[in-house]
Amino acid sequence: MFTKTSLHAIRAFMVLAELPEGAHAGAAAIAKEIGAPQNYLGKLLQSYIRENLVVSQKGLGGGFALARDASEISLFDVVNPIEDIAGKTGCILGRATCGDDNPCAVHESWGQIRDAYLKLLTETHIADLVNHGDLKHLVAQV
Repeated sequence: MFTKTSLHAIRAFMVLAELPEGAHAGAAAIAKEIGAPQNYLGKLLQSYIRENLVVSQKGLGGGFALARDASEISLFDVVNPIEDIAGKTGCILGRATCGDDNPCAVHESWGQIRDAYLKLLTETHIADLVNHGDLKHLVAQV
């Protein structure tokens, strides 16, 4: 499961993916649509500018937009900056010496699950969620 912050980010990216080309949406409008606090969401989206996933424009008609097509932005791209999934390579049981040469009891099973999870995140794109109509279902859960 994703953290609440990751879910807000995914939902915001889905809203941005549905904007007409060249359009921008303000943090207040996005926050209202997805049920997130406005200031919190604005800061969250600002962090994605540094990741080159979102662009912003000031002034009338300004706000946020995706930096590239939604079919090129994976769930991994959105979730990893928040949850550092790529950095979670250690033993699930917390052993310092766990590895292929000295595995814990769940080392092999966890490795398979982690690999499948990473594959899911890297192969699922924001466009997939939008095309499937998941935004309405995700917002209903807030």
